[in-house]
Amino acid sequence: MNLPDKIKALIYKPQAILVVYIVSAIIAAVQLYSMGRHPFTFPKDPYPDDIMNHLEKMNQFYGKMLTEYNNYLIFKYSYFHLLDGSNLYGLYPSCHWDYFKYSPTFALLMAPMAYLPDVVGLSIWNILNAITVYFGIRMLPFVTRTQCVLLWFVSFELLTCLQNAQSNGLMCGLMIAAYGCMHNGKAMWATLWLVLATYIKVYGAIGFCLFLFYPGKVRFIAYALLWTIVLGALPLVVTPFHTLVWQYHNWKDLLVADATAAVGLSVAGVLSTWFGIVGGKAVVTVVGLLLFLVPFVRVKQYGNELFRLLMLAGMLIWVIIFNHKAESSTYIIAVAGVGIWYFAMPEAKWRTALLWFVFLFTCLSTTDIFPPFVKQHLIYPYKFKAFPCIVVWCVVFADLMRVKNGADSRNIAGTT
Repeated sequence: MNLPDKIKALIYKPQAILVVYIVSAIIAAVQLYSMGRHPFTFPKDPYPDDIMNHLEKMNQFYGKMLTEYNNYLIFKYSYFHLLDGSNLYGLYPSCHWDYFKYSPTFALLMAPMAYLPDVVGLSIWNILNAITVYFGIRMLPFVTRTQCVLLWFVSFELLTCLQNAQSNGLMCGLMIAAYGCMHNGKAMWATLWLVLATYIKVYGAIGFCLFLFYPGKVRFIAYALLWTIVLGALPLVVTPFHTLVWQYHNWKDLLVADATAAVGLSVAGVLSTWFGIVGGKAVVTVVGLLLFLVPFVRVKQYGNELFRLLMLAGMLIWVIIFNHKAESSTYIIAVAGVGIWYFAMPEAKWRTALLWFVFLFTCLSTTDIFPPFVKQHLIYPYKFKAFPCIVVWCVVFADLMRVKNGADSRNIAGTT
């Protein structure tokens, strides 16, 4: 076997990709840690759509020494705040910048990493995000070769997530893994992954709609209720009941305040920056939700694997482009949806062109491939990263409304 053939064989070897994912996660963690601390300064680009955009809040951070892995510190210190009964959803300038926006359960689950040195804990955190994406995609009903190509396709967005020490790799992997478990008749595991995703970020609950496609709905609902209660009550091992209720109340208040402030890298953000349409976020959300629900009227397609994969793809894109807090590092979820759509549908040049459009202007738009001038005057202000995924979601919606049983699918295992 010559060198090109060896390289090709390695590219299509899942274990090799897993090693690349893990090594990349560690390198990203070490890179962030090695940057050290720097004093906080007011950002050049203020946060007009963020609940942090209040002078009395921003002033608390002046002169504080912050890290490049601030998100990880938010997660880490949430455990100690839960432990000592402090408000999880307050500001802690001596520890980190910005708010903790996840559940008390998530704070508890950070315990194994919270006591470790930052460089170790951050490496484990990044690895956890990376391997969750890996195993989620490996559970899809695609042939192995297609799974490998999809893993390479999402790797750029995964790296963006890792370089921000974010939790979006977990969200992406858990939502896809839930689909994989439903496909294999494992309702207990599917519901666990969805409930866990919801306790990380509430939009993970959208994945529960997929259970409509599968038998055993009563069992699915029972498992979902069980896991919701078990994971929701889990923090009781370190905090009293009344304190936990108070924490959930605080979480609700923060989410409400956060939702009223932002448009993000989303449909609402594009409408605002491209066309000056402001104040219509609620309308956009309602319209988006109605459009998301429309394909469910096609009950006769529920047994069609291609239809179900397209629903998964559309859901992963939808949950980001209609998300008021979508940011660059969340697009690992949407890009995974784009990849699932592309590899599920029959091959066509226009679909390949759309895939490259997403790769260039979503995956690479925030990298050094684009000159700073272009990023500062086009990509960032016009939220252009969202646009290719919005286009693809429209195509996915059209495909969902016209796909039929027996439609050609080139990559689903067991089909021709």
